[in-house]
Amino acid sequence: MEHVDVVIVGAGLSGIGAAYRLSTMSPGSSYAVLEARDAMGGTWDLFRYPGIRSDSDMYTLSYPFRPWTHRKAIADGADIREYIRRTADEHGIADRIRYGHRVVGASWSSDDARWTVTSEVDGELVEQTCSFLFMCSGYYDYDEGYTPDFPGLEDFGGTVVHPQFWPEDLDYAGKKVVVIGSGATAITLVPSMAERAGHVTMLQRSPTYITSLPQEDAISAGLRKVLPAGPAHRVTRLKNAATAIGFYEFCRRFPSAARKILLSRAQGAVPEGFDPQHLTPSYDPWDQRLCVVPNGDLWRTLRRGQASIVTDRIDSFDETGIRLVSGEHLDADVVVTATGLKVVALGKVAIDVDGEKVDPNERFVYKGLMVSGVPNLAWCIGYTNASWTLRADLSWQYVARLLEHMRRHGYVAGMPDPDAVGGQGAPALDLQSGYVQRAVGVLPQQGKERPWTVRQNWFLDAWDNRRTDLDEQMIWTKAS
Repeated sequence: MEHVDVVIVGAGLSGIGAAYRLSTMSPGSSYAVLEARDAMGGTWDLFRYPGIRSDSDMYTLSYPFRPWTHRKAIADGADIREYIRRTADEHGIADRIRYGHRVVGASWSSDDARWTVTSEVDGELVEQTCSFLFMCSGYYDYDEGYTPDFPGLEDFGGTVVHPQFWPEDLDYAGKKVVVIGSGATAITLVPSMAERAGHVTMLQRSPTYITSLPQEDAISAGLRKVLPAGPAHRVTRLKNAATAIGFYEFCRRFPSAARKILLSRAQGAVPEGFDPQHLTPSYDPWDQRLCVVPNGDLWRTLRRGQASIVTDRIDSFDETGIRLVSGEHLDADVVVTATGLKVVALGKVAIDVDGEKVDPNERFVYKGLMVSGVPNLAWCIGYTNASWTLRADLSWQYVARLLEHMRRHGYVAGMPDPDAVGGQGAPALDLQSGYVQRAVGVLPQQGKERPWTVRQNWFLDAWDNRRTDLDEQMIWTKAS
């Protein structure tokens, strides 16, 4: 049976970044990257719906060790996918990826101080062992998205599509399209589909806060003219992180003021006479994730009359479209259910420690990446209020330093002490978004005090990450 020091699960943005940090900061560690699909890229290879793009700026979403030099700060999915591929190729990571390996189980043996990882490959189960397991597959379910139980959906005579599984041959030219949802996916689809569709209606149960940003970063473009790519990237990354986190903190501390700013900007961009109810959420800014439209493309589409927004609830589907609770009927040829994603814990991998099944929801997150009572395992998750990669890179670096720490001290296993968690648990993610709330009973919890809290502040986390005590509330096992 093959053995490596580290198994990285997932060959997306996180898995490739983790492999780079491991190879440069813990070069003595052997590793393999197991990817369920037949291509790298993760989210950016799976999602192929029209207009797919980043919902964070690329100077913070890209790798800090590989400057983003494309002119677009809000990048298309294909450009992000190519960026990930080139990173893997340039650093020798591509050769370590095992495609078609869907990890379904992982069993820890304290006697052997190693994981046995079980993957499904071409319908058969294949096992290998590792000393450390690094889950880098994010927290979205790649196998299914979330679609509510819509009454009468089976009666609809048109086409129903979920953005997560977009058919390559979908023809919507000149047709009436209804996009159900108001989040990042919906506001991306509406202007993109409107270019070919007869008309696109965004049907939302409740509005989302939306802001517009330039697709190109003028400051970054200027910096690249006077600085090398690396320094220009770092300065822009710091500037954009400060802007994103600073505005988040402003929203949380002064929600009324933030609400006025966001609604005023949106009202000034929509057509004259546009009903403000379609722009006015019932919650405070950043109770749910703020959505970004590059160059105001959604507003431009509304002004041109190519799209419209309806705020209502669905009563039922019929053969020709959707009947709303208000009594209005939306005719549709194509319905896109941009109703959210399904969140899972630890990639849905069945995990046990010495034969005892691990229920993630009964465990606590340690320093934002390890799990109480589970040895030699880390889970890479990003921020909810800023770019995923800002936190993910801290996790990649932490794991690499942890492995070197274990090697220096002769430790073969280490786990966060489950008895050190004090007080009542709380959800690990603090958003009120539907996809987060549906996962409260699935994800691990966070505690009330550090190192068991999950902060949403990259500057504080980055400061702590450089000075963190690797022995803090850890239980170590030395080689016998």
